[in-house]
Amino acid sequence: MSEIQLLQHGINLMIVGMGFVLFFLLILIYAISFMSKLINRFFPETVIPNENLKPITPADDELARLRPVIIAAVHHHRRQQGQKSLQGE
Repeated sequence: MSEIQLLQHGINLMIVGMGFVLFFLLILIYAISFMSKLINRFFPETVIPNENLKPITPADDELARLRPVIIAAVHHHRRQQGQKSLQGE
């Protein structure tokens, strides 16, 4: 076999292989979508109404307890950033 014939067989094999993979993936996509529709038909999800749900807000005492901690952390961070900028000059 010449090099051209080997190259043609290689390209032919590549095209057949890629076609087979494409065909398999398309079958897989359709099978998964079919199974999804089948499961949703026989086992539908129950919908919970949003009327009884309340938004979650932090308690006032928790916010009052965290406020000084947050302020101290911000001051500490700003103090460290100020020292770094002075050292960098």
